[in-house]
Amino acid sequence: MSKKSDWLASSRTDQLVMCRNWISVMIAETRTAWGIPAPQFQELGLLFAAAQELLQKASGNDRTPVINEQCREAFDAMTGKMRFFKGHYFLVPPLTNADLISLGLIPHDTHPTPTGKPTAEVVVETFLVGRHQLGIRIIYISGNPEDKANKGYRIWYKVVPPGGEPVTNPKDLTESFFTRRKKDLMDFDYGDSGKTVYIAVQVENGSKKGPWGPIVQAVIP
Repeated sequence: MSKKSDWLASSRTDQLVMCRNWISVMIAETRTAWGIPAPQFQELGLLFAAAQELLQKASGNDRTPVINEQCREAFDAMTGKMRFFKGHYFLVPPLTNADLISLGLIPHDTHPTPTGKPTAEVVVETFLVGRHQLGIRIIYISGNPEDKANKGYRIWYKVVPPGGEPVTNPKDLTESFFTRRKKDLMDFDYGDSGKTVYIAVQVENGSKKGPWGPIVQAVIP
């Protein structure tokens, strides 16, 4: 499963828009100034074009399981290169805060606000998005959603095949990803269709964790 970070758009369409914007910004004025080699920039453009073409095929009436898998692989490659660009070129000088904003990224916070341990308890509500995808909404059971200690949410989950043992203890959930969004996307592998995913959430503030929320379950489409 792809692990979503707080800066990468959650839907494939929005990821294409974000990548296209990055390419436009770098073409316009900044690639050379930022020290980005031409081969790396060209590779990002090729990965964008491939992802765009395969999404069109996967969204059409002639889509097949093979096309769906090719589309998933193309987006993994494109977003992987985007993460590479962010880590190797965008988070080091000479980018300014204005540069980061032009790329749709959050400028560096040089004055963090001290916060305590989160105490809120939350649960997820799932909804269908597409094949092998579930949308999730964060619902507060207790606590104040505006509390500064609620920096984000650790989504714990485990995929269980039909007939497998249900998960009743959140400590038995084996996979996780972090998000700052109250609405996000879980993107599963093709072979997970028809399996059951068990999900529970903890509010996080760095190494400080809030209480477990209740386990919910959903069948992966």
